[in-house]
This record gives sequence, structure tokens and C-alpha cells, in this order.
Amino acid sequence: MSNDRVLRLAVLICSLWATSFSVFAQTQIKSQEVSEIDGIPVLIKHLPEWESVRNTTIFTQNTGDLKNALGDRPVLDLIEFTGGTEAVTAPYSAGKLLIIEFTNPQSSLEADNRIVRHLAETPQYQPVVYRRIGNYNAFIFDAADPAAANALLDQIKYQKTVQWLGEDPYLLQRLERYFVTTTRDIFISTVIWIVGGIGIAIITGIIAGFFFFRFRENKRATRTAYSDAGGLTRLNLDELSE
Repeated sequence: MSNDRVLRLAVLICSLWATSFSVFAQTQIKSQEVSEIDGIPVLIKHLPEWESVRNTTIFTQNTGDLKNALGDRPVLDLIEFTGGTEAVTAPYSAGKLLIIEFTNPQSSLEADNRIVRHLAETPQYQPVVYRRIGNYNAFIFDAADPAAANALLDQIKYQKTVQWLGEDPYLLQRLERYFVTTTRDIFISTVIWIVGGIGIAIITGIIAGFFFFRFRENKRATRTAYSDAGGLTRLNLDELSE
């Protein structure tokens, strides 16, 4: 085999290897969940009015891209992009919105504890509004109006559910919670009905007794001599009978 053929074969092998590596790298940064219609990551579509900010949206899986888009903010170093963690950021009138999606509630909760502690202990020279929404950890940076920033966060909806393929390990706990809650509600309703019935009976008795007493008083006032014997034969010892 000539040297030219060996050289060409080596170049071809290197090209194939580079192409395979490139494809592998692209699959490594593929989104966890994409739309079946247009292939856009679902996380992007969970941005408020995502179509209006589509051209300025940045979707990433590393801290470097976030710092390039949002600046070198210390709170970004607390986010660990491992195991498929994704982020999307877009500018709004209320501020720069950042949504971090973790693959499980535990990672999101651990990050939430770190972020809340950091924001409480470190003075923020630029306003930051933060909230955990499901497995989303959402930020509004440079928020001049906290009310507008919170209104923007209210538009983020975490619309994912978990379904067990096998037996639900938490079924017993949910049934127990349902039983306790139902029993409590029935007990409270029963007590309310009993107390309410007794109260209504007492009030009705008082009102009926008052009107009966007034009726007897009015009847007695119209007679010169009055006896409540009810028409029975009685001795006129007190000279009350006419």
C-alpha cells in the first residue's frame, strides 16, 4: 500500500472519529424532554409567553453559558449541572428570568436550601427575586419592581406528574392519609351538626316560650279574675271564680 493511500485512510479514520465524537457530544447535551411537534425543549415552552421571547432565549446545561448571559453572579455557582440538569433564561420587562430544572425533587430541594441560605447571608447589590416551583428553581435578576417580578413567577406552571410503572411504594401512606383526613372531616361535620341542632333547639324553645308567656299574660290581663286551671272543676276557696 502506498504512502498516499495510508495517509488518506488515516485522514478518513480521523474524520469519522471526529464526527462520531461530535455526534456523541451533541447527544450528551440533548434536553431531557422535547416537544414531539417541533423538537423544542419543553423547559423553553414553560417560559411565560415563550414565543415572544423565543429569539432572546438561552437554553443550556452548564454554568458558563449562564454567566455569559446573566453576568458573573455568585449564586450561579451554587447550581450543579449534573445528571441532566437544564436551565433556560430570557429577558422580560420585570427582569431577567432564569429557570433551573432538576431531574428529581431531592436535587431541587437541596439547591433550594443552598440558594435561600446564600441570598439570606449575602447582601444583594442587584435585586433578586427567587422561588421554588415544583422541580423548578426560578430567579428574577435585576428586578426593579418586586410585585412585577412575583407576578412573572406566578405565570410559571410546573406541569409534570410522576406515574409508577410498578407498584406504588407510597400507596399505603396515601391511603392512611386519606383515611385520617376523611375521618377528621366526618367527625368535624358531625360535631357541627350536633352542636348546631342543639343550638337551634334551644333558641327555638326560648322564642316559643317567650311568645307563649306573652300570650298568657295578655289573656290574663283581659280578665278580672283568671285561673290557669284549664277549665277543671275547682273549689272557689280563693274567690277567684266569677
